[in-house]
Parts: sequence; C-alpha cells; structure tokens
Amino acid sequence: MRLLNSIGIGAFRRLRPLCLVAGAALLALGACGGDTEVVYEDREVEDLYNSAMDSLEASNYTTASRLFDEVDRQHPYSVWATKAQVMSAYAHYLNDNYDEAIIAIDGFLELHPGNSDAPYAYYLKAICYYEQISDVGRDQKMTELAMQSLEEVARRYPSAKYARDARLKIDLTRDHLAGKEMSIGRFYLQQHEYLAAINRFRAVIENYQTTTHVPEALHRLTESYLALGISDEAQMSAAVLGHNYPGSQWYQDSYALLQRRNLEPEEKEGSWLAGLWNWF
Repeated sequence: MRLLNSIGIGAFRRLRPLCLVAGAALLALGACGGDTEVVYEDREVEDLYNSAMDSLEASNYTTASRLFDEVDRQHPYSVWATKAQVMSAYAHYLNDNYDEAIIAIDGFLELHPGNSDAPYAYYLKAICYYEQISDVGRDQKMTELAMQSLEEVARRYPSAKYARDARLKIDLTRDHLAGKEMSIGRFYLQQHEYLAAINRFRAVIENYQTTTHVPEALHRLTESYLALGISDEAQMSAAVLGHNYPGSQWYQDSYALLQRRNLEPEEKEGSWLAGLWNWF
C-alpha cells in the first residue's frame, strides 16, 4: 500500500466505540473485483467511518471511497467528515483513480485550506501526478504538473514531513524534463537541424542546470556549433564542459571533435554561456 505509512494512518483511525443504530443497515446490491456496490441508509458516523476503514484495509478501495463519501454526506458538520474527505481521495489514489483523487483533494482544499491535513492533501495531489509520469518519448504534461505540485508542497510547508520527499521528487522530475529536451535535441541533431537542436540543448543548460544531463548537453552544443561552423561557441561549450566535468567521456568526445578542426577548448567572453553561470 504505497502511501499508507507516509500519511500516518493512525491519524485517520477507526472511531470508537463502534455504535450501531437499529435499522441502519447496509444493503449490498452486487460485487465486482472484491468491491461491493452498496446503497446506504442513514447510519451513525462511527459505523460508516469504521466500515470505510475496514474496506480500505481489505483493499476494497471503491467501496471505501464510497463509504467515506457517505460519511461526509450524512454527517457534514462532524470532525470525521473532514477526515473522510481526505481518506476518500486516498482510497481513489490506491485504486489508481488519479483523476477522482485529484477532484476530491481540490474539493477538500477549497473548503478547508487551513486544515491540519492540508499538507498531506497537497502532497497526495502531487503524488497522483507523479505516478502518471511517462517515459521521455511521450508527452510530459503530467511531469510538469507533478513538478508544479511538488514545488507547491515544498513552498507552502517547508518544514512538513512531506517536504523532504517532495524536494527529492522535484529533482527527479526536473531530470525527467531535461531528458525529454535531450531526446528531442538528439533527434534534431540526427536530422542535421542544428539550430533546432541547439535550442533544446540550450534549454537544458538554462533551465535544468542541476540535472545529470548537463554534461551531454554541453557536448551536443559543441557538436552542433561545429557543424554550423560557429567555432567560438563550440570552444566555449567544450571549455565549460572540461572545467566542470573534466573526467567525463563527454569532455573527451568534445575535445576530440575540436582537435579534428585544430581547435582547443577556450573561454569566450562574448558567449551566452559566459553570462549564464560563473562556470570558471
């Protein structure tokens, strides 16, 4: 259960004592894949909430989300209604119903922005996006949404227990987005569309400086600039690469490319790279 430990399930414990009201029964209409389709009569909050928790722990997530929703519907002014809103979103998440989980979270945050469970709600929303990240060959909209949501967690709640994991995942999403830029840049390079390739590799340098893709991006810039005959920028790219990643294979490859043109890596004051970082 992916986030069960992360949310601190004890904060959403069963209610006790378990109170059952005569005549307040649960009528099952059918079952599918372990989850039961149900209709509800009026029930005590303790009965509903505990039934929802039982379903959650039995991995009957559809039933759990419906029961948590029923807690909120039947007892909207109880303290457990607010908890149930978060738990309904969590049940949807565990069931891989990310859209439903996000809708539930947004509804909770709109009604209870200052609630003590708000940090977790923001974190869960980010995780819903994060777990939908696709490989770099596909559209990266979910990656962008994940990064925005994770940054919101870290910004709003820098000391919360979820912030550390959010910051780690931010680094991973940034690396993923940089990988997408590199993938497109390599394609353009193979097609000899050097200006388009340079724009992609430059985006990695400008926007994703802390990622693992920077050394290759600098090498590909060297390669692209040489192909266009722009020697100064090629020398500068190689110089930055050599200064910051001297032992990398990417620097060795860039150095070899320059040597074939009787050139050396060299700092160039007029280069856009010179104004971007304090490289040296």
